[in-house]
Amino acid sequence: MISVSDRTDSSGDRDVATDSSETGAPPDTEEIPADGLQGVPDWDDEYVDRVSDRLMHNYDLEKEFALGGEEFTLYGQMELMRKKHFIHPALSLAEHESTEHLFVRRVDRVDDRTLDRFVDLGHLLSNDWIDADEEHFSTEFTFVAIAPSIPDEIRERVEAHDGRTLLKWGYHGHYEINLAVVAPEDEDLVASENADVATAFRLWEPIEASEPGLLGLISRRFQL
Repeated sequence: MISVSDRTDSSGDRDVATDSSETGAPPDTEEIPADGLQGVPDWDDEYVDRVSDRLMHNYDLEKEFALGGEEFTLYGQMELMRKKHFIHPALSLAEHESTEHLFVRRVDRVDDRTLDRFVDLGHLLSNDWIDADEEHFSTEFTFVAIAPSIPDEIRERVEAHDGRTLLKWGYHGHYEINLAVVAPEDEDLVASENADVATAFRLWEPIEASEPGLLGLISRRFQL
């Protein structure tokens, strides 16, 4: 679990949440010690394998993940813990949890039925995987389809998708279903507004050190 601290001093001012890394950009895998790659699967799919190199620094990854009658090429999970404290970390005021579940699948074509199945699965998982209480801030279910091309009607639907649902009117946080479709050969991608992890799937665009990394993009939305 990655901890993101939110500190409140005696004057009432609050610091901005920061990443655990200096730049927020994932390091080059060539610079990672061999033991740092232990436990990370290898994919026969070259594109997915390269995407996993970007994800592995922030997500726990699994290969060939089956769930609810659906099969996914890649599954990833990232957990964030945000803490508020007064003057000293020992004087904790609150802890809030945020989790993202990432599901990636290659498809021969993407259509409304594909997206409907993703959305339905996300709602189903929200009932089974979320412990809705005062400490829960958000849970995101992000579904990515890797397809040969992106039809115009699918692009429009994904761009307009708003999958946020409040839990107990927001007192127990919310969950969100995000959608993304990528066509690697066309260097084309469309994603719903809060699918920040889509950055990792644009292999044709480098993640610059001067830009926020995956953790930075997500922690910026981790606001109370």
